Parts: sequence; structure tokens; C-alpha cells
Amino acid sequence: MCRSGDEPDPAQGWDTDAAFTALLEDSAEELYEAAPCGYLSTLMDGTIAKINATLLDWLGMDREQVVGRLRFPDLLTVGGKLYHETHFAPLLRMQGELRGIALELKGTDGRRLPVLVSSVLKHGGGGEPLLIRTTVFDASDRRAYEQELLRRRRDAEQARAEAQRAQLEAEQARRQAEADRERLADALAVLQQSLVPSSLPTVPGLAAAAHYHTAAPDLLGGDFYDLFPLGGGRWAFFMGDVCGKGPQAASVTSLTRYTLRAAALHTSEPAAVLATLNAVLHERYAAGTDPRYCTVVFGVVEPSTDGGPAGVHLASGGHPPALVMRADGRAEFLPTPGGLLVGVFPDAGFGSAHTTLAPGDTLVLYTDGLTEARTGATRENLFGEDALLTFAAEHAPATAPSIIAALTGLLESFREGLDDDTALLALGVPGRP
Repeated sequence: MCRSGDEPDPAQGWDTDAAFTALLEDSAEELYEAAPCGYLSTLMDGTIAKINATLLDWLGMDREQVVGRLRFPDLLTVGGKLYHETHFAPLLRMQGELRGIALELKGTDGRRLPVLVSSVLKHGGGGEPLLIRTTVFDASDRRAYEQELLRRRRDAEQARAEAQRAQLEAEQARRQAEADRERLADALAVLQQSLVPSSLPTVPGLAAAAHYHTAAPDLLGGDFYDLFPLGGGRWAFFMGDVCGKGPQAASVTSLTRYTLRAAALHTSEPAAVLATLNAVLHERYAAGTDPRYCTVVFGVVEPSTDGGPAGVHLASGGHPPALVMRADGRAEFLPTPGGLLVGVFPDAGFGSAHTTLAPGDTLVLYTDGLTEARTGATRENLFGEDALLTFAAEHAPATAPSIIAALTGLLESFREGLDDDTALLALGVPGRP
């Protein structure tokens, strides 16, 4: 650009245009590596075959650390890995592509980066899937913007509610009375169904403890658990979470509990028990206008009568991973990859796992009300599985009653941040004197 009062120099203008044109002559590789978003290509098992420099910079990793060594789920947080295994990967294989899925990447420094992920399958000439191409967008600003919109919306709704309160008091009183009568009738209708055991049985060679937190006293939740004998010194246990709340969820919970108990009488194989439950729920609810499903972990434990270790075999259908607290002070998740939600697909697969509880070890089951509790001054952050693992490590080793007491105190500390029902079940082998 010429200064005011000066004549333009044609040669200078030509040079500027030529320099600008040269800037646009980037190679395809440069455009890929320096794109404002992340790109990666993976094999069908998730192994990363190619990744651009932008995404590597976000993660704080070198290409040699990633390509051929890591799978795409390895870049995600613990919750993201579980979601990828149970939802993202199955839906991608079914649909061929997924767009705008919200996940969180975890960098080498532990920092979490909210992102939007879009993936598409690339097929060969014969129609067989060859690889997965994925685009990753930084969603940090978007998340902050959405939270601000939600805050402003709440403020506007609160202001509008206060302005209308005077003229709606009489109408609200009438509606509240009707709602109370309906809720009382619903509660009386389902009180006859036992959703959780009133107390846990005494198991020789095993200590058991449980806790159930109800987020809304006037609504029936869908969390459930149980512990019962199978004979031959073996005991079955399960924990699950039915989608939704209210009488409908309570009805599904009752059906689920009795189905699991009945199935366990015919086979003690945890995956087979979940397959039976999946068939029952899918047949009854999948074809209707109100589909119902749940997450469940079912297991069998065989405690020793002489104070020795107890063998545990369990299977999971989309449920949060079990937590094992060892006598030596370690705490670890017991992964069950590949387990799908129960009742969604007619032929769902369920992940299995085995472990041994030595004297002083304790197995802890929980529902997602614990890990999805909102923390912080603004209640914007989820407690998460990483924080739960840290909490368990700080309390290990622990007996079943003591860890349930500690977790109960943790739930109480969340206060209004705990907006979902939460069930806890712990099974531990008493330590030797």
C-alpha cells in the first residue's frame, strides 16, 4: 500500500502479488501437517498409521512415540476410552462415519483437551473396510461458549420465573397437589417390588458392604445391586443402572434383577448370564416406542473357607470398570473392554475379566452417579474415573465397610453436585492378623 500523497510503484505492486502467490503454493503434505485441526489415520484395530504435526503438538508427543505404537483410544481419557469401546467404535462400524463426537484428549503433561471428533471408514474395492480417517477439532472455546450460553439461559429463565411467580402461585399449588398425589400413587404401586436388598447376607470368608444414595427422594431411580448364594461355596453379585427414572425405570430394574437371579441358577458363566438378560430386555423393549436398556456388571466369587484368596470372574455390559484395592496399597481398575449396553443390540458382546482377591484385597463396584458428580466452585467439572482411582489409592488397603464409609463421605461432600442416584457395593477378603 502507498502512503498518502505518494504515487504507486507498479514494480512494487508486482513484487507484492508474486510474494503473496508464492505463499499460497503449499504442498499437500504441508497443508496436512500444518492444518488448524488434527488429522490421523488408523488401522481397523485403532493402531495409528499416520498423524499430523498439529495433533502431535496438542498432545505434546513425538511422531515416533505414536505411529505404529499407540491406538487412537490411548490418546483419550479413561472415560473417553470406555465410551470409544462401548459406543464410538461399534457405531462407526455400523454407520461408516461419525461426526462431531465430543471427547477429551489427554496430553503427556496430564492436561485434558476437549475436542470434537469426526471419523469415516475407507473401504477397498471389494467393499471391505481398510482404515479409519479421523479429524480432531479443538473444542475448548466452544465448550466455554456453550457454558456461557447455558448460564445466561438459566439467568433468563430465573428472571422470567420470578416475574411470573405472583400470578402463578395458585396454579402451581394446584399442580403441585396433583403431582404429589400422582407420585404417591406411583410410589405405592412400585413399593411392592424390591429394588435393592434390605441387607446383605453373611458370606463365609468374605466381607460385604453396600450403600445407596438417592438424588431425588420423590423419584425412583434405576440403580440396583445384589449378592446371593449359588451353592457349592460360590456367590453371585451384580450391579447395574437402568436408563431413566420413575416408575418405568423401577419396573425395568425389577425385571432385570429377577432375570439375573433366574439366569444365574442355570449358568454361572457371567457373560452367559448377561446374554440372557440382553435377550429379555431387547425382546420386551426394543420394538416399542420407549426402548429401555441398562449397564450391568455380573460376577461370581468363590471365597476360601480357611482365610485364603477368593477367585472372582465377572462380565460387564457397558458398566464402569470395577475397582480393586490391593492389600499392598495399590488401586487399579479391572478392565472389561468391548462390553456393550444391555438391551440395545440383539447379539451384544460382553467383556469378561478374572482376578484373585488375596487377604486384605477389596473389590468395589459403583454406578456412574459417582464418577459423573459435578465438582468445583462452579460445578462444571466431572469427578471422573481418574479422581476415583486417586481416591482409592489414598485409602488402600481398606476393608469393604471402611471403603464404603469413605465413599459415602465423598458423596456427601459433593452436595448439590451429586444429581444422580449412586449405588456402591464392596466385597473384600479379610486380612490375616
